[in-house]
This record gives sequence, C-alpha cells and structure tokens, in this order.
Amino acid sequence: MRNRYDVIVVGVGGMGSATAYHLANRGADVLGLERYDVPHDMGSSHGVTRIIRKAQYEHPSYVPLVRRAYDLWRELAEKTGRDLLTITGGIDAGPPDSQVFDGSRRSCEAHDIDHELLSAAEVNDRFPGYDLPEDHRAVYQPDGGFLVPEQCIIAHTEAAQAAGGEIRAREPMRDFTPLADGGVRVTTPKGTYEADRLVVTAGAWTPKLVPELEGLAVPERQVLAWLQPSDSAAFDAENFPVFVHADEDGHYYGFPRHDVPGFKFGKFNHFEETVDPDEMDRQPRPADERALRAYAERCFPKGAGPTVKLATCLFTNTPDEHFILDTHPEHPQITIGAGFSGHGFKFASVVGEILADFALDGETNHDTDLFRIDRF
Repeated sequence: MRNRYDVIVVGVGGMGSATAYHLANRGADVLGLERYDVPHDMGSSHGVTRIIRKAQYEHPSYVPLVRRAYDLWRELAEKTGRDLLTITGGIDAGPPDSQVFDGSRRSCEAHDIDHELLSAAEVNDRFPGYDLPEDHRAVYQPDGGFLVPEQCIIAHTEAAQAAGGEIRAREPMRDFTPLADGGVRVTTPKGTYEADRLVVTAGAWTPKLVPELEGLAVPERQVLAWLQPSDSAAFDAENFPVFVHADEDGHYYGFPRHDVPGFKFGKFNHFEETVDPDEMDRQPRPADERALRAYAERCFPKGAGPTVKLATCLFTNTPDEHFILDTHPEHPQITIGAGFSGHGFKFASVVGEILADFALDGETNHDTDLFRIDRF
C-alpha cells in the first residue's frame, strides 16, 4: 500500500470530489478518503436534484463564483459524457421587500443578469404548477436550473481517477498530525498516509476533525418531500422552473419532477434542529411531512397529492451562512472547505478549483475574502 502523496482530500462528496479532480488534473498525486460510499446519502450531497441560479441574493461575492461554476459544470459534462445540468428557468419569489425577491432583483441589476420581474398572477399564469400569493412578486431567471448531485460526484471522481487520482471509500480519517517538515500524517482504520498537503471537505463531520471549527460549522437536520402532482405535465422540467420562495413561515425551495415521480421541495433550515451527524434521526417523521405538505397545499396545490418519498439530509451552517474556504489558522498545509449552509452545492465545481489553488499555491485568484476563517 502506498503511503505518500502530494495531497490527501478527506471527504469525497460534492466539494471533495471536485477538489480531487482539480488537483489530479493539475498533475498532483492525490488520495481521496471517504467514510461512506462514493456517492452516498448520509451527508449533504444527495437528493437527486440541486438548484443552480446566477442571481445570488445572499451576497454579491457569489455571482462571479457561480458564473465560473456554470462553465466548469458544462466542461465536466462534456468531458465525462454525463448529464449533469438541466436548465428550467428559475423563480426567486416573495413579498416585494423580502430578501429573496428584492435581493435577487438587485443582484440581477448589479451584475447584468438576464431576468424578468413578474407579479404572482403572471407567474401562476405562465407556470400552472404555481399558485403564489397574489401580493408576492418574482424574479424569473431563464438560466436557472438544477444539477444532479450524485452524477456530479461520480463525474468528478471518475475524472480524478482518469487523471491518476486514488479514491478510497469506507475509510474514514481518524486523526491527522502536522509534521515538522510541513507535511501531514493521516491515520485511518486501514493505514497511515503522509502528504505535503491536506484538504478537509468532510461536511457535517468537519468540526469533529478540525476542533477549531466547533460552533462555526454546525450540522442541522433537513427534510425533503416528493408529492404526486394532480397535473403531472405542469411539474415537468419544461413547464416548471426551480424556485426559492419567501413564504409566511420561512424560505422554501423546489424542483420539477426528475427521476422520482413527484414534485420535490423543502424548507430552508426545516425545524432548526442542530444535530450530531453520527446520531441524527435519519427517518422522516409525521411532523416533517405535515409541515411540508401544508406549504404545498398553500402554494402548489396541484403538486400536493399523495406522498411519493421523504428523505433527510444535512446542512452545515456557519453563523453568517457564508462558506469557509481557507487554510487552517495554525497549519498552512491544511486547507478547509466547510459550512456551505444549504446553498453550496451549485458552487462545488468552482469550490474544488479554489481549494486546489489553496492546497497547491497557498492562494487563489478567486475573491474569497468573504469566506476567511478569521472573520469570526
């Protein structure tokens, strides 16, 4: 068994698989370690579909990154022959003064993003699956759509392997030790490995591996629902844009039918349950289903039929809901990608590029000031 590499990546989910690919593609000798399977449904990078959109009401710094992410997703799809990205259009809706609507509008205007401003009646008329409250407004972005997360992870992993990367599943990192020569030693149940650099992209398990992030990257239980529509065609991808919606009791998001015979949606932060990822209740509960169904009945009544599927996943939230992309505050040979706060997967392709930059060069040309660890 080999035990020396240029870079070890811990966690081969959405972010880690992309990082392993970018490192291997630049000629680095890479080992990726994953505690579960590749891909798996125990963390944050599963669930069949994930939204991608150019307007970023969360912060202006995200817009250049998502534009680069679109390019990288398309390059990866062409390189691997996998169907990763579907364009459906996207709706950001809510009351006129809501962060979702007003922030999206301002983002489109500031960054010259193609968009339309629609009333709720115009949305409901154009897209019959919708039934938004009459006083709500929407930003429609024709470039919005969804990624298929499991296929994205497979594509990045296969591309990393094709470039010489080594990926080991079912092999969790137990601990790591910075070395006097500036490298790092990693111990797993199956062996000990050394590398010049370490990248930690372990999702909800990151604060267990990097104690400095305790309280700064907090796991949260999330639940998704798929319900059978009464009008199936209204929820097909060509008729139903992905959405983010500021409703009366929080922010929701949803998708057209894809691979599961139902309308998929969820609520950001769901019941705000912070959890230990090793002890979380992974079975959806009746209360989860009732809360989600109530929203569908209000705003998507044609999609509020019998339950087809329920699933749990994990958010890992930072205090300000922005990412952590930085080197370790005490050990510059360690790079961290964490705290993607429920809106990170769309950026995985470019996050991998950024983390590879940090690991190989100690810096990146991307603007990552918003994501520095020392902001806390």
